[in-house]
Amino acid sequence: MSRKNFIGVVLSLVIFAGSFMLTGAAGAYFNLAAFLVVVSGLAAAMLISYPMEHIKNAFQVARNAYKNGRATSEEIVNTLLDLSVKSKVDGVLSLERSEAKATTSFLKNGLILLVDNYKEEEIRECLNAEMAFFNLRRQQSERFFATMARTAPAFGVAGSVIGLIGLLMGINDTAVILKNIPVAFISTLYGLILSHLVFSPIAENINFHTRAELLNQKLVLEGIVAISKEQNSYKLERKLASFLSPSEREGKTETLRRITRKYVQKKQQPVELSDMAMPGKEGVAESGAA
Repeated sequence: MSRKNFIGVVLSLVIFAGSFMLTGAAGAYFNLAAFLVVVSGLAAAMLISYPMEHIKNAFQVARNAYKNGRATSEEIVNTLLDLSVKSKVDGVLSLERSEAKATTSFLKNGLILLVDNYKEEEIRECLNAEMAFFNLRRQQSERFFATMARTAPAFGVAGSVIGLIGLLMGINDTAVILKNIPVAFISTLYGLILSHLVFSPIAENINFHTRAELLNQKLVLEGIVAISKEQNSYKLERKLASFLSPSEREGKTETLRRITRKYVQKKQQPVELSDMAMPGKEGVAESGAA
């Protein structure tokens, strides 16, 4: 989650919680019995529906979805352009030492296929299969939180029914009525909040990041295939730029030129040093001959 998002969430939650305080009875919204009814029922339903390993993985995916530090499409384009020029100057086998530049595991796998001289069809088949299974795994985690979002209000209603039953059981006792009325109403509130403020946004966030990651993987796939076909780096730059927004496309040609100059200078440097050494050797040979 970006810093702007985090600040926005905190401010929104403060205002949301503050709206409860305006009623002048903030303590009435905290009811342990109502909370336990909703949470315990929801937990039991999820444990019946999914194995524990899947539940752990779903929460792990959700946590990673909110982490910063993932490579952006622009960074991936720059990396692919760098690898394209490097393969032109130093040869495809030189990419075997470029795993440190790989910003994602998907890109690393693509480089391995490239160095191992897989054909275009084989590269597409392997990477498309990896993309498909990645998408399926993410969909399972997304579905887990979507199921929680769909189920939570039902247990809120169950808590309301429990509260109403308790209320009817003590219809002649004011103390019992006052004890059960909060459970009847607040459990529904808890179910709605958990559904629409917690679990549904998490499911949507996983979906959003899955789509973004698949776009980046498609970007890598096209870049790896273009490098394997030894496509012209400037044509590759135009192709990869189509994945970016118009504002992100600016300066890509200049970036490619800068990368090209870097590798050309590296390639020419040893030659220049050897050329500088040759006259000395010739001079020694001439003096020896003299």
